[in-house]
Amino acid sequence: MEGSFLSNLIIWFVVFLLSLTVHECAHAWMAERVGDPTARYLGRVTLNPIPHIDPVGTILFPLIAYTTGAWLFGWAKPVPYNPLNLRDRKTGEILIAAAGPFSNVILVAVFLILAKITFQTSLGNSLGDMAAPIAKVLEVGIRLNIILAVFNMIPVPPLDGSKILMNLLPDSIAESYAQIPDWSGFIVLFLLMQVGFISALMFPIMDFVDFLYRL
Repeated sequence: MEGSFLSNLIIWFVVFLLSLTVHECAHAWMAERVGDPTARYLGRVTLNPIPHIDPVGTILFPLIAYTTGAWLFGWAKPVPYNPLNLRDRKTGEILIAAAGPFSNVILVAVFLILAKITFQTSLGNSLGDMAAPIAKVLEVGIRLNIILAVFNMIPVPPLDGSKILMNLLPDSIAESYAQIPDWSGFIVLFLLMQVGFISALMFPIMDFVDFLYRL
């Protein structure tokens, strides 16, 4: 049991770290595409996870969540950008914010395709003892990236969805919205988790992806 728990924890954490790294790299890459090279100068346009790691948000909180069975909660270092460098500030900020969750959607598709190729063809029969851990990696990859994509699109500070919403609002309302402190957003997210709103968002999407896998 202990060996199984440890191996599952390692798989989960490695996939989580990979997914967060792709998410933050996508933010950084998009920032450069829309006019600001700050993230590249800081070494953030990279799939090396080290520059993206926040010791508390990337390591401590996620491991506590996994070991206690709580809702996944974690983050990486935010990707900095200078809005004054963006060719079109509103559009640029929307694209930068959306790039992270969109990268997780792409990872869901990649893991799903790999799962179908691996376990719906003769390849799966040839894997032997490796079949179970590979299946676990692909399952975790799909579910974690659904969580990261959907969760980050919730329009509550400091999530990506709030940055998208702020740039879609009229300027007068956007200015007030921008003043909402991040700590109040965490309280709102905690309450949404407690009342089951987050689960209500996630589970239908996970069921749909499971349906796609069975096709």
